[in-house]
Amino acid sequence: MQEMTPRQIVEELDLYIIGQDEGKRAVAVAIRNRWRRRKLDPDMACEVYPKNIIMIGPTGVGKTEIARRLATLTGAPFIKVEASKFTEVGYHGRDVESMVRDLLDNAISIVHAEQARTVEAKAMDEAVDRIVDHLLPTPEITTPGASDGSVVTAGTTAGMVRLQESDEALQRARERLREQVLEGKLDEREIEITLTSKPQAQVMFANMGLDQMDPQMADVFERMIPEQTKRRKVTVADAKRIFADMETEKLIDNDAITNQAIERMEESGIIFLDEIDKIATPGGGDKGGGGGGTSGGGPDVSRQGVQRDLLPIVEGSAITTRYGVVHTDHILFIAAGAFHSAAVSDLMPELQGRFPIRVELSPLTKDDFIRILTEPGNALTKQQQALLGVEGLSVTFAEDSIDAMAELAACANANLENIGARRLSTIIEKVFEQINFDAPDMATRGETSVTINADFVQEQVAAIVADEDLSKFVL
Repeated sequence: MQEMTPRQIVEELDLYIIGQDEGKRAVAVAIRNRWRRRKLDPDMACEVYPKNIIMIGPTGVGKTEIARRLATLTGAPFIKVEASKFTEVGYHGRDVESMVRDLLDNAISIVHAEQARTVEAKAMDEAVDRIVDHLLPTPEITTPGASDGSVVTAGTTAGMVRLQESDEALQRARERLREQVLEGKLDEREIEITLTSKPQAQVMFANMGLDQMDPQMADVFERMIPEQTKRRKVTVADAKRIFADMETEKLIDNDAITNQAIERMEESGIIFLDEIDKIATPGGGDKGGGGGGTSGGGPDVSRQGVQRDLLPIVEGSAITTRYGVVHTDHILFIAAGAFHSAAVSDLMPELQGRFPIRVELSPLTKDDFIRILTEPGNALTKQQQALLGVEGLSVTFAEDSIDAMAELAACANANLENIGARRLSTIIEKVFEQINFDAPDMATRGETSVTINADFVQEQVAAIVADEDLSKFVL
């Protein structure tokens, strides 16, 4: 990723996202600037802050997909949060700082996976040895010379030879067994193993809001929970996976992982803040300090409270986590919202100033829908072909069928609520509704192919589009 230019980043995003060139260019430049910053002298680097981005556009035009694909492309720690979740309970809902803790958890998962891959081969070797120990336990060795197995102070030469031969035979048997385990020949055999585990405090105290507790208190709860030991019968295949995971944990350095994860999160973390327009207060952005809106306890008060809580995090602050204090100064924030009933100017002026780059994404047209249905590697048409291929059916799309589905999606978005590319999912499902239901029976009858043309599409969907009342519910 470090060698990719903004142009190359945009080309990679083009493989999955149609149009929205302005948004792709903005995020590509932001990512390249992060790489440039890491090349600067430390004194200058600490003065260069990320240029946060706010993307404006209707739902379904690619805002979330741009951020998600960007994070996958860069391998950077990434989380997506909805701003509205912070208003669900009382004034502030969930603790706003929890987004930073979630980002750190994501960074730790990424670094842990990377470290696990470096010790994967050694961990598997250890796991196989443990399985062999279960299948062929090593017998207790006693000095030969006594029929009852008691220890004899001086063994005979013949006894020592027999002991050596027995040991060599045991080693040969273990090697043969080890090869069979590695080759998967014993995967179906069951063995009994002992597992030690500790319940996760986050699960046990989920309803109590552990993520809003003081991180040190959360650690206290986890230390109080005793380990649980139980015996299970599992197949050798499952035992290989279980033992490999256990051996991996022994081989990696968790402290080093935590330190590396914190550094990566602080230097290259990305937080995608969706639905930021839901915390805007119409008429409240032109008054300093986030004032305006209605007085008293109403939704505007809640939204203003969320904005005030977000501001220090976006500006840069120290957040206490269970792994230590982390700083948000150089985390890249990408915000997005439809802004139908509010404008960016309705946010607090201080918060607006922390999103200097604003990109307006365009509504999708019929031509965009045609490209979405045909060009991306994960296009809905290709997904449907793969799914029905499992049933033994080969699906072919006539050119006019793609045009018809794109036209229907554009028409539905124009006459109903504009939900962008998500409308295509509804159209595709309606077109294939009967085929998906009948696919097993069709395969049984020997039918191996289906051709989708414009007439078939019109037959399945056009009647619904024509009925305005029905289309509101179905499409």
